[in-house]
Amino acid sequence: MSKAIIVYASRTGQTKKIGELIAEGIRLSGHEANVVNAKDVKKETDLQNFDAFVLGSATYHGDMMQVMKTMLFLAEKANLEGKVGGSFGAFGWSGEAPDRIFGTMENVFNMDMVSGPLRLKSSSLGGGIQMAQDYGREIAEKLNR
Repeated sequence: MSKAIIVYASRTGQTKKIGELIAEGIRLSGHEANVVNAKDVKKETDLQNFDAFVLGSATYHGDMMQVMKTMLFLAEKANLEGKVGGSFGAFGWSGEAPDRIFGTMENVFNMDMVSGPLRLKSSSLGGGIQMAQDYGREIAEKLNR
């Protein structure tokens, strides 16, 4: 059984909810999934012993939250090359954060990324629950390879 970590930075709780739904999709596919607040990741060893990394941040003023930026600098030291990855986030207007996180994971960390980032206004709008769980299943499919 593979292990995934879902790390989120949330302002209103929406990004956390999306992360929890992604974790459900991973678990329903037979893998372990831990959901962790980005502020609780203090050192690169907190990111060891995971096979997949799904990182998410709310978009605030056109950017990811500062705590996620800090976590990404830490993750750069954790040697995530070749690990399965994905990104997600909630947004009100623009939604750039998941794209920027995805690009960092793909181009800087050289991770084995899923098809693209998951961007939702809310987990409860327009099929958001199903989309988030399906994203978790997509992560799990990559773990199965």
